[in-house]
Amino acid sequence: MKHPICPRCDAQEIVKSGIVNERQRYRCKKCSYYFSVNKIGKNIDSYYVTKALQLYIEGISYREIERILGVSHVSVMNWVRKYKIKAPEQTEYHPTYKIFNHAELVDYLKNGGNLKGAGMMITELGDKYMMIKWKRFKE
Repeated sequence: MKHPICPRCDAQEIVKSGIVNERQRYRCKKCSYYFSVNKIGKNIDSYYVTKALQLYIEGISYREIERILGVSHVSVMNWVRKYKIKAPEQTEYHPTYKIFNHAELVDYLKNGGNLKGAGMMITELGDKYMMIKWKRFKE
């Protein structure tokens, strides 16, 4: 494991200096500064952040985004707040979605009747494709 760099003097002459609150402490040999390294938390790939925000803008709920992407709905809510995303109000249309592999998507698009309606969007989702289609609420 690579030792960290001193946050005070940027020296690389670092030695371990005990454990406090289950975190490794270090001491810089050059300036005698004691420090701990911050825990590296889970970092979610920006691909999933972008996809989650796209889905939210398209009107899909936080829980549905969680089911589709496998990312916590709380994380999605935090991203929406962080980037100040506002989903447009949809009164006449609601989104429905289907997930296809490549062959299923090609078969679905070959049928011309599937292409008619309020509109659709196809986006890549890992090794699959997600089609979002808007349907009009029944009056």
